[in-house]
Amino acid sequence: MSLPLEGIKVLDFTGVQAGPACTQLLAWYGADVLKIERPGVGDITRSQLRDIPGADALYFTTLNSNKKSLELNTKTPEGKKILEELIKGADILVENFGPGAMDRMGFSWERIQELNPGLIFGSVKGFGENSRYSDLKTYENVAQCAGGAASTTGFWDGPPTVSGGALGDSNSGYHLLIGLLTALIDRQKTGRGQKISVAMQDAVLNLCRVKLRDQSRLERVGYLEEYPQYPNMGFGDVVPRGGNAGGGGQPGWVLKCKGWENDPNAYIYFTVQDQNWARTAEAIGHPEWANDPEYNTAQARQLHLFEIFEEIERWMADKTKYEAVDVLRKYDVPCAPVFSMKELAYDPDLRESGTIVEVDHKVRGKYLTVGSPIKFSGFKPEITASPILGEHTDEVLTGLGYTPEQIAELRAKKVVSA
Repeated sequence: MSLPLEGIKVLDFTGVQAGPACTQLLAWYGADVLKIERPGVGDITRSQLRDIPGADALYFTTLNSNKKSLELNTKTPEGKKILEELIKGADILVENFGPGAMDRMGFSWERIQELNPGLIFGSVKGFGENSRYSDLKTYENVAQCAGGAASTTGFWDGPPTVSGGALGDSNSGYHLLIGLLTALIDRQKTGRGQKISVAMQDAVLNLCRVKLRDQSRLERVGYLEEYPQYPNMGFGDVVPRGGNAGGGGQPGWVLKCKGWENDPNAYIYFTVQDQNWARTAEAIGHPEWANDPEYNTAQARQLHLFEIFEEIERWMADKTKYEAVDVLRKYDVPCAPVFSMKELAYDPDLRESGTIVEVDHKVRGKYLTVGSPIKFSGFKPEITASPILGEHTDEVLTGLGYTPEQIAELRAKKVVSA
């Protein structure tokens, strides 16, 4: 089966999560992705949070499937020469080193353009080049705090809270992917390469756009009617933390179901949708609320919102989260169980769709990982194992015209690993 990105050659100079998340999707969709790693060490996540001694950690395998691995010491003259040859034949180069690392290596954007004017250069950094924080080393939670996610997550009487979702890392990688694919289309029209930059702060803020919207509204009118703070708690001059509020004009909350005392995930998310209020009231056993002026408008319900949620919890006290959702779905109530990671790992629907897959690894054996979250009618990506460190070194060098004797000499000089 032909894949859309077949024939696209990608040099992957990334580590940890943001960059690898981007290049992994390129690999899933057919690109030839070559991960360039330090000899004997490789991506730091190969050894982080190991569960099997001597095997690549799941941190690495989850972010580097379908790729090839080349061990290369780019600090040596021979290593620089090999990299130059690779750049000349590549379509895309992606890096997420610290600020200035590529320049110090001798491969600035200007130098890369000299070697290959059509190459698309993708870069992920913590902050934009013109930011006063551009020199800060940035990881997931740093980006979430810098981009506004943490300040607007959690409860109003608690501290800023980071999300379990990778808003800083994988999200930034996916933003970069959009830029790279856009640049590929532009190159088809113009023949030119270009540099694509994504700041993790910017990518997080982009996902927090509704909170930025709320800041403007708050400054204009002094309150946010869809937040739990309205009308009784009052507002300061910044967007507050809203707990589990919906935030989009449709009030909602995480509510207890049967078994919550012993199961930390025995909850559902319940949305009080204005246009569906009559059916919602019927579903929870209060059909009279549909025409009661104390409840039958969004503004009226806001005054009683937590009373409504308490009543819904009483209605669900003898129902598991699955049973509650099975009733509510018949009334078109927007809701969902709070799924644990274990439930998701073994979910038959997610496995059938390829959202979660098991793959075979040469050292680990079978391991569980994510598959493509994007579904295509024309093809289904096959997820293969992440590469062993340096697994494709000989293959790559042979493709560049190196003989076995020359490859052996490179190993002797520690340009590549033995």
